[in-house]
Amino acid sequence: MSLLPDVRPRAVSARGASRRVALAFAALAAVGASIAPPATAAGAPAFEDTIAQRVRACTGCHGLQGRATSDGYVPRIAGKPSGYLYHQLLNFRDGRRHYEPMNHLLRPLTDRYLREIADYFAGLQVPYPAPQPAPPDAVAARGRELVTRGDPALQVPACASCHGESLMGIEPASPGLVGLPRDYINAQLGAWRSGKRKAVAPDCMSLVAQRLPLEDIGAVSSWLAAQPVGAGAKPVRAADAQPMPLPCGSVLAEAPTQAPAGSPPPPQAPPAANAAGRPAIPAPPPTLRAPASR
Repeated sequence: MSLLPDVRPRAVSARGASRRVALAFAALAAVGASIAPPATAAGAPAFEDTIAQRVRACTGCHGLQGRATSDGYVPRIAGKPSGYLYHQLLNFRDGRRHYEPMNHLLRPLTDRYLREIADYFAGLQVPYPAPQPAPPDAVAARGRELVTRGDPALQVPACASCHGESLMGIEPASPGLVGLPRDYINAQLGAWRSGKRKAVAPDCMSLVAQRLPLEDIGAVSSWLAAQPVGAGAKPVRAADAQPMPLPCGSVLAEAPTQAPAGSPPPPQAPPAANAAGRPAIPAPPPTLRAPASR
């Protein structure tokens, strides 16, 4: 089997997307029907409209308690940093990320409600699945190199410099990279590389993904998917992490010194291309200087 990633966005037919949306709405209705007591039941408990009950529709795709399923393309959302989940919900609602069932379901929801959903799933600490099989040694070595050290020749910083030394993420807005299937990581890097996935400017992941050859995307995703997640592993606090090497819009939006959550930073001019014709990675601002070499 080829280790080159399939980075093409998965096609979703209008009929398929509509069917998933209908199923999600049906799940919402079923939740209410299944937990609401019969009107004639004597002494039946009152219905409690809690966030835990309302987000049960999310588990149809994201798995029980947000653990993910065996689909391979739908990610785990339990235990992710709240700020990261919140900004992904915003991105789907506002059209920066494209998947019609998510776009449609989130379109009418307010910022406050999306924050409540994000906080709920971020607070779930449930076990991670077993890692996927390790790739061949040469692929694993290249993946490990990119994840832990980066590649200065490609102007690609180490994944760990933004996602934490343990790769479990950094509060409040950098996600963990371990515990995810290879296909999902491939698809997301491919979507950033092709411009199908976007984030609040400055979109640091778009810059990084555009500089990675397809072989390197395959190496990174294969190595990450093969890493085990220790019991009780969690995202680290920003105060305990190295300063990030690149400015990232969603991280800046969650910083205490920035505007309230959900307010995008001022727009910036597109980065100039370097001699190779690739987008140049901008120099980090003083508060986001590159970490010391390890």
